[in-house]
Amino acid sequence: MHRFIDGGRPVNGGWENRYYTLRKFYRFAIARHLTGNDPCPTSKPKRDVPFRPYIYSLCELQRLFDACKNPDVRWKTLHPHTFRTLATLLYGAGLRLGEALRLMHSDIDFSEGLLTIRCSKFAKTRVLPIGSDLAHILQRYIRSGAHPYKADAASLVFAYQDGSPIQESALRRAFIRFRSSAGIARSDGAYFQPRLHDLRATFAVHRMTSWYQQGKDVQRLLPLLSTYLGHVSIEATQVYLTMTPELLAQASRRFLRFAELQEVSHE
Repeated sequence: MHRFIDGGRPVNGGWENRYYTLRKFYRFAIARHLTGNDPCPTSKPKRDVPFRPYIYSLCELQRLFDACKNPDVRWKTLHPHTFRTLATLLYGAGLRLGEALRLMHSDIDFSEGLLTIRCSKFAKTRVLPIGSDLAHILQRYIRSGAHPYKADAASLVFAYQDGSPIQESALRRAFIRFRSSAGIARSDGAYFQPRLHDLRATFAVHRMTSWYQQGKDVQRLLPLLSTYLGHVSIEATQVYLTMTPELLAQASRRFLRFAELQEVSHE
């Protein structure tokens, strides 16, 4: 019972779900005299440090995308070009994996540089502007041999070469191979290794860093970033904004400039 609940994994929401499910099951069984005791732990262990997404550096992103070109690093029938373009989109537009996999040809407006994201996490649809570089990468992929044969407006953009949909679990397994080939791993002692979903968090952090570098009003722009990511509140966006050394340095410089101006004004 303890092995099932713990499983060598950190104490998080999953641990609590397994624990309370079993407690309900044994209350049911004891009430019907199917068993005489509840073997579940009598107390919960201390919850681990909250999970922090991994923020890829620009160098790591380049190594990851380069690994996708390696013909020796394949995942069954998934074409490396398909994975590379998908990973680029996840980082370039901050999409959730499911949103990218559900993207259809009719959802891309190349003339206006827009993506229509349908049936997102909160059953909402949003329209996202994308840059010309990302649009060019998508166009090049669609015209390549990696794209499903005879694709039409109602077909998926990312699919196997026979047109069948790609499962998220298969894509995550493929990512482990590409990430390992790129030599990317955590060194902070965290339980989880860098994930495919962390490309979305990296997009948010890199955007914030860029705004600081450009002298933008980050507090004013944060709601726009939240809307772009499809969050229902700014608080949900803040989860992604892990303080990397670079982002922390930019924020510190902004604060110092503000403090100096305040000091001058008081003089």
